[in-house]
Amino acid sequence: MPSGPSPAGRRTPHASPTGQADRLTAQDAPPIPDDHRRSRFRWRPALRHRHDREIVRLALPAFAALIAEPLFLLTDSAIIGHLGTEQLAGLGVAATLLSLSVSLCIFLAYGTTAAVARRIGAGDPAGAIRQGVDGMWLALLIGAAMIGIGQFAADRVIGLFDTTAVVAGYASTYLRLSLFGVPAMLVVLAATGVLRGLQDTRTPLLVAVSAGVINVVLNLTFVYGLGLGIAGSALGTVTTQLAAATVLCLVIRHAARRHRSSVRPRWSGVVASSRAGVPLIIRTLTLQAVLVTAAGVAARIGTVSVAAYQIAFGIWILLAYALDAIAIAGQAIVGRYLGAADIAGTRAASRRMVEWGVAAGVLTGLGALLTSPLYLPLFSPDQDLRAAVVAVLPLIALFQPIAGVVFVLDGVLIGAGDARYLAVAGVGAMVAFLPAAAAVLARDLGLTGLWWAIGLFMLARFSFLSTRATGSRWMVTGAVR
Repeated sequence: MPSGPSPAGRRTPHASPTGQADRLTAQDAPPIPDDHRRSRFRWRPALRHRHDREIVRLALPAFAALIAEPLFLLTDSAIIGHLGTEQLAGLGVAATLLSLSVSLCIFLAYGTTAAVARRIGAGDPAGAIRQGVDGMWLALLIGAAMIGIGQFAADRVIGLFDTTAVVAGYASTYLRLSLFGVPAMLVVLAATGVLRGLQDTRTPLLVAVSAGVINVVLNLTFVYGLGLGIAGSALGTVTTQLAAATVLCLVIRHAARRHRSSVRPRWSGVVASSRAGVPLIIRTLTLQAVLVTAAGVAARIGTVSVAAYQIAFGIWILLAYALDAIAIAGQAIVGRYLGAADIAGTRAASRRMVEWGVAAGVLTGLGALLTSPLYLPLFSPDQDLRAAVVAVLPLIALFQPIAGVVFVLDGVLIGAGDARYLAVAGVGAMVAFLPAAAAVLARDLGLTGLWWAIGLFMLARFSFLSTRATGSRWMVTGAVR
């Protein structure tokens, strides 16, 4: 990026009005390199690239933090699976509904990351934190509302899955107790988004690792030590989520004091955050509609199928979050470069992250397939259940490289604030999936057919996102899009 006055009088990244360095920490938010040049697309990716260090610095901690929630779910699955297949099926239904409820609010993390990163790129850390705190207050309000709505509608929604009465009972128990942890989960999302936007992915990592250890200990204690069964698993996870939210709130308050930014609710900012999140909510609604439909199809196939889908889905989410770690780096990096009006840097970093996504997809897919004999026995002793999971693992591995590109481009466009296009793309991909899901039941294609339909959904997303990324309309510069 050329030296000299910044565009439209904007301060250069990380510089105060007096010209003194204004870094968030000694290592966070490094200066944007000056040597970006436009280059043609490389058909053979270079083994080393100038963006690799920054991608790794953000993506590796983000990966560990991202897998915390699916690890909560996989831990619950492993512990509950040894209670019985019906308990595991009940957990599968409840976990699907919880994932839907929380994922609809993923904009609290993703939108906040992009908005905060833009202000950091424009040299306004105090404004960045203030905008992030608005998102945290919004998270708390939404979470409180979800408790009331969820308690009222829990049994009605579980009934849509058409399971047995026993499975529905277990699902209701787990869901009703877990709802009390939703406000904490949403605050964690928003606070994590703030820290990512500040180019800090290590703090969420430390909190996530600590929470994961605590979650295992509490679940084993409540489920087996106290004999609480599936209810104990929910209580252990809720307790862990409350602790994680408390720690992250304290971290954000410290950062706000350091940069003289207020943590009090600013209702105009809360309303603005909610409006900005609408397109991302639509994008997430389409994704969750696909996942809920898939779980519903699995439930109608049979109890073994829905239990196998729960395990396979947990594995797929774990792999997807590994890919999403690169997308998180993309949100932070792209937002910061666009905030600093560096188009060439945005393009070069985005291209490199796509290359990383493909490589990560290949490695994670093969890893899940080859190591399955080691981890599948942890979930259930039921041989029929294991065989059903083994049958779909090759499909999960097959579509991982495509998923790698999809997740990275999704992160790049979120970082650019191109949420409206993401909403349109989500609707288009959902329209491609729903007829395929209906065909699985109509033609009795089983769990394998269901995963082929999910693969079609990923191909549709790939088409929409790659088409957008090859253009330039998404690259809007400035502290605010």
